[in-house]
This record gives sequence, C-alpha cells and structure tokens, in this order.
Amino acid sequence: MSTRIKVSNKEFEVIFSDDFKTSGTLSGNAFNWDVSKISDSVFHLIKDDRSFNVEVLEPLEGLTRLKINGNVYEAEAVDQFDELLKKLGMEKGGAGKVNELKAPMPGLVLEISVQAGDTLKKGDRVLVLEAMKMENVIKAPADVTVSSIEVKQGSTVEKNQVMVRFA
Repeated sequence: MSTRIKVSNKEFEVIFSDDFKTSGTLSGNAFNWDVSKISDSVFHLIKDDRSFNVEVLEPLEGLTRLKINGNVYEAEAVDQFDELLKKLGMEKGGAGKVNELKAPMPGLVLEISVQAGDTLKKGDRVLVLEAMKMENVIKAPADVTVSSIEVKQGSTVEKNQVMVRFA
C-alpha cells in the first residue's frame, strides 16, 4: 500500500515491501532500514550506515511531529483510504462542524449539565441518559457552543432524537 508523506513542503511516496516496514521504496528509490523501539514514542533507526534518534511528539492540528536527532519536523501521511475519503468529501479531521447531539439510544434524561450559551471542550459532560437501567454520560463530541437544549430533565428520548443543538 502506498502512502504519501509531506514534510516541510516536500512530498514523498513510501511503499513498504514487508509487514515489518523495514524495506520498500521511497519516491521510487529502494531502501532498507533497521528500526528498534526504545519506548512507546522513541525509536532508534539505522539507514545507509547512519544513526537516527526519532521521537514521536504530540500531534498538532492533524500533523505528526517528529524530533529526529534534535530537529523537529511536522509530517502528514496520506494513504489510499485518506484519498478516498477526500474524494467523497469526508476528509479526516474535517468531518465538518458538529451541529447537534443526538440520542445514541432510547432512554430517560436524568440530568442536563449545560445551558444555552455554554462553551464546551471535546469530552465535557453534556447530560446523563438512563438506558436499560444504566446511566450513560453523554459527552461533547467536539469543541462547541451550546445554542439550545431540545430535551428536559425527566423526558424520554428515542434513538437519534436531537437533544442539544450547537452554534
């Protein structure tokens, strides 16, 4: 499977020839490298008799940040599935603005933790929905601002019913 990688406005095509990703082609040129995992985010790589210390840093706006021998690079990897999603208008990370929060299942609204006008971060508690005798905390799907609440505490909801709208 081919993957395009963009680093510092340069684009490379990488095709790995084995399951262990130790050989393949890089923009048409054959390569072999030896990779050792030091920790979950640190690797040691040897390519063309040169040694590289690679640390995977926290992602930044859809990019992977790599620290290689002390220098920080931002890289974006795009594979055939990402290309297909882009053609279908469903780019990763670009699924569009979240406009509403729908009930994932039928249930009873036990608690509403937000009000219209509240600004939420992804993962913030929005409400508690009881379904099948279990309390389910429904969280914000993205960074959003609450525009209206469409349900009341104690009301029942059906699956896919809009519970909260976002601005």
